[in-house]
Amino acid sequence: MTTDPTKPGPPSALDRPAARWIAVAVALAGAAALATIHRDDLLPPDQATTPAADDPFQLCLSQRRADIDQMRADGVIDENQAKLFLGRAEALCQDQTGGNAPPPPVQ
Repeated sequence: MTTDPTKPGPPSALDRPAARWIAVAVALAGAAALATIHRDDLLPPDQATTPAADDPFQLCLSQRRADIDQMRADGVIDENQAKLFLGRAEALCQDQTGGNAPPPPVQ
């Protein structure tokens, strides 16, 4: 008794509608997970979370940054020293303004 190779066999379990619905659900769950993980990248931050113009930390840091930029323009310090001074200026301004400033941005 031989089987005819031209006749299809029973359908696979992966060809059934339930399996396709499960695949769609898994794809949607993956897309939702990615959207949740990257929500800060997809949506702009709230305006309330940005620092105010009269923030004492920002005022102090802008003054120190201007001083560092002037020293850099005058040739008193090089680029590596400017980065070091800027890091120290951030620490100084955080200390002087009570330390309630947000951490510096990642560069």
